[in-house]
Amino acid sequence: MTYPGEQYYPKGVHWSDAITRGTLPDLLSTAAAEFGDRPVLEFRDLPISYSALETLVETAASAFMRAGYGKGASVALFLGNTPDHPINFFGALKTGARIVHLSPLDGEIALSHKLSDSGARVLVTSNLSALLPTALKFLDKGLLDRLIVCEDDNWGKVGTPQTALPDNPVIITHRQFVEGASRPSQWPAVDVEDVALLQYTGGTTGLPKGAMLSHGNLTAAVSIYDVWGKPARLERNAIERVICVLPLFHIYALTVVLLSSIRRGNLISLHQRFDVEAVMRDIEVKRATAFPGVPTMWIAIAALPDLDKRDLSSLVSCGSGGAPLPVEVAKIFERRVGMKLKSGWGMTETCSPGTGHPKEGPEKPGSIGLMLPGIEMDVVSLEDSTKVMPVGEVGEIRIRGPNVTKGYWNRPQETAEAFVGDRFLTGDIGYMDADGYFYLVDRKKDMIISGGFNVYPQMIEQAIYTHPAVQEVIVIGIPDDYRGEGAKAFIKLRDGQAPFSADELRAFLTGKIGKHELPAAVEFVAELPRTPVGKLSRHELRQQQPKTPQPQLQQTASGSR
Repeated sequence: MTYPGEQYYPKGVHWSDAITRGTLPDLLSTAAAEFGDRPVLEFRDLPISYSALETLVETAASAFMRAGYGKGASVALFLGNTPDHPINFFGALKTGARIVHLSPLDGEIALSHKLSDSGARVLVTSNLSALLPTALKFLDKGLLDRLIVCEDDNWGKVGTPQTALPDNPVIITHRQFVEGASRPSQWPAVDVEDVALLQYTGGTTGLPKGAMLSHGNLTAAVSIYDVWGKPARLERNAIERVICVLPLFHIYALTVVLLSSIRRGNLISLHQRFDVEAVMRDIEVKRATAFPGVPTMWIAIAALPDLDKRDLSSLVSCGSGGAPLPVEVAKIFERRVGMKLKSGWGMTETCSPGTGHPKEGPEKPGSIGLMLPGIEMDVVSLEDSTKVMPVGEVGEIRIRGPNVTKGYWNRPQETAEAFVGDRFLTGDIGYMDADGYFYLVDRKKDMIISGGFNVYPQMIEQAIYTHPAVQEVIVIGIPDDYRGEGAKAFIKLRDGQAPFSADELRAFLTGKIGKHELPAAVEFVAELPRTPVGKLSRHELRQQQPKTPQPQLQQTASGSR
């Protein structure tokens, strides 16, 4: 059987090629045995080898077991991009526990919900001032039994602002946590069907929900990318240096960078944040070969006044995901650097893989590409999700494959609503052309993708409603030249209350929601539109907005949810 688009696959790649599944502890152990002293991470110019990483992971795993965090436990990670993330990520998984990723970009409301919903009573964080004060709030609210604090200076002193630990018996440094922990005679059995990760995502109808991603889901995702990229790897036969500025708590970086790089024996050049000159140094001086980014990163690089004089010749792979990339930015990059930005689409619920563009094949501006090996996608009627639409006709995109979640944590109703049989309803509206290429035309839900991160209007609305002058509010997405989309709040004030500026609103909301969620604009209205039954109508509000020309977008939403 030939699948749509398979004729454009890389030479030697077939849709039916075997997709392997395993466990994440085995993925790391196999890599450590195979690659040994080869560096897996470089952080602040200091290398960490595969064997050293496995040793650090086993030490952490021993401490988690000693503390009783094994099978059935949820371990929350509130960490940025430092070696502390993979050490504790793999360490907790090795005990049979499941990981709960908390985003440092989120506000206190969403983070508190994720902790209580997941059942995580232990949190691993850092003494960085951007993290520890928030973590201490969770402790004060009674959401945690134990707080484990990694010390950032362990990886070299760089003057990063840090917060001192208060004197509290339930707060312990990571060094104290692992001290004296002895390895067990046998590690707990971990099954491919066990939930490895609760990765929170959501729509606009409620608080974020945890996609249950099993060991099998995540290793299948790595295998899918392996199969897709095998011809290029065989042709190069080289160890890649992969730049990681994408956050490891996001599914895109976790699968595309961390797990896939470990599987292939590559070196991950780990950065705590995106700094365009630091990235350029990685490329020009350290000769990085791969750079997966999000549109805001490529916009910053494309805007470098001397870009055509910079040496990007070491790059053999660069891609954009997480959000739509303006076609014009891709054109500028190609014109000035001579490289094409490859793109794809995926979701949290698919562990990232969904579609991709082959190196050779027809040029399809605006397309999200072909379905990857082992993944089946189709388009169904918006009125009847069992009715498959013909080629070229618009509907909701469905997907199934070994990388697709089995559902949402403690949400049986939402899980049932998300599936038709074993096919997951993505909520994305689009179509497939005669060549098997998919296109997105809208999103069924109201989620805003801003700079590669999901922004949920209802979360912003809930925070805005805490303002004493606000009576009603609706938040929608508006075009943003830099981030793709930004949030705009339409507010009906209480009687007698005076309007305020967008800056004043952002100041009020700071700390309540994430920085990436702060509204870009605010407009005051006498009335907000409603549905026939009286509910505020986000859809009707969007319809009322002036139809302004939209920038042409190359749909590249890999790992966007």
